[in-house]
Amino acid sequence: MTDTDRQLAAKRIAMALAVAAGWAILCYFLVDVVRPDEGFVTVSFALIQPAAINAFVAVVGDPLRRRTLRYYLLVPLVTAGGMIAVSIFVLQEGAVCVAMLSPLWVMFGIAGTSIAWKLRPRDTEVDHVGDTFKAHGLLVLPLLAMVVEAQLPVPVEGYTVTREVVIDAPADAIWPMMQGMGAVAPDEGQWNVSQSLIGLPRPEGAWLQGEGLGATRHARWQRGVAFSEVVTDWQPEVRIGWRFDFAGSTGWDITDPHLRPDGPYMRIETGGYELERLPDGRHLLRLHTTYAAQTHFNGYASLWGELFLGDIQANVLEVIRQRAEGQA
Repeated sequence: MTDTDRQLAAKRIAMALAVAAGWAILCYFLVDVVRPDEGFVTVSFALIQPAAINAFVAVVGDPLRRRTLRYYLLVPLVTAGGMIAVSIFVLQEGAVCVAMLSPLWVMFGIAGTSIAWKLRPRDTEVDHVGDTFKAHGLLVLPLLAMVVEAQLPVPVEGYTVTREVVIDAPADAIWPMMQGMGAVAPDEGQWNVSQSLIGLPRPEGAWLQGEGLGATRHARWQRGVAFSEVVTDWQPEVRIGWRFDFAGSTGWDITDPHLRPDGPYMRIETGGYELERLPDGRHLLRLHTTYAAQTHFNGYASLWGELFLGDIQANVLEVIRQRAEGQA
């Protein structure tokens, strides 16, 4: 490849990246207007768009049709950095949405560029005008898919996330903290991916108002997040369960609007503790949370639900374990 060829390829790649970024931002705002309730968590936007945009960049950046498969496979990794920057600094998305979107972007981007490499013309001539129009046509695929997907029902599926911890303490030392831990110091709990790395807020405290069925647990997290839980199950030193009440909750503007716990894609519904005495005198404390997911790829979303909710639960259980064993 001559210096002229390299300059031409570099120029075309830069132009392709600029067009792709502009198109992605345009699609984002278009979806926000046309389908504000479900547009972003769709196959067309989250899966087909990365495949089409990355295939477009790869094809336009290979005018001589000489680049290897390695180049086509690296394109999604390069554009992923741009996607993260656009998501955070331009679209004002949070780290949670970026974390959830990045694997899909790379995975389906590689699928798109692999197909583009397989189907590209096998000659050495510079592409013709018709080939350029074909490459630009790739960008229309997400919009066409969106029209089709809009006609399909969105499945609703329920999931339960559970974590547990063994505590070397009597039940009467654990039960009060099952009702409410009181204030939680920033250094309590444990390191985890969701809160320590991605940045989900940590709990600052939980208090019980009243006693027995119908009582209200008030929870407060970092960065102003606050919500309530209405007690629906009450067996002292055995079990306590609740229904989440987000009607008067606050602070969710600090996270991704698409991931509100009472939003159109995910509804956190119930939770509770169960305490079980072990044969050696210790106790097993189990914390569960149920939620409903409503997207076209609930299976993928549930993997992140397992991570995020599981990390939050494990952190809370560790706080209880440390305190109960300290008292014992």
